[in-house]
Amino acid sequence: MTKFNTEQIFKFIEKPFLKTNIPQICVGDTVKIRIKNIENNKERIQHYEGIVLKKKNSSVNKTITVKKIVQGVSIEKKFLLHSPKIESIVVLKSAKIRRSKLYYLRHVKGKAGRLKQKFKN
Repeated sequence: MTKFNTEQIFKFIEKPFLKTNIPQICVGDTVKIRIKNIENNKERIQHYEGIVLKKKNSSVNKTITVKKIVQGVSIEKKFLLHSPKIESIVVLKSAKIRRSKLYYLRHVKGKAGRLKQKFKN
């Protein structure tokens, strides 16, 4: 009889729900997320584009918080990366950052909130 520890059991249960097509996302990246919305009997795709403020890693529960500015008001939204509602994620730009969480961007306005772009060789 073999003994299983709880980590092995959780990995076995979560494995079918993990997505394989998720790009490498870092804090400070500008991402475009395509979300499936079902209203009545119709399904449509909604785009959400913004800067990644924070990232939380934990297998199936991996989340990112994305901030976007609409008409001068900032809106933050959390996304479960392995959710079936997320169709695709595209990284548009990356930024040079020195923090793991960009909470200071919540309170700055205008040009003060710009991040330096990181270019890939």
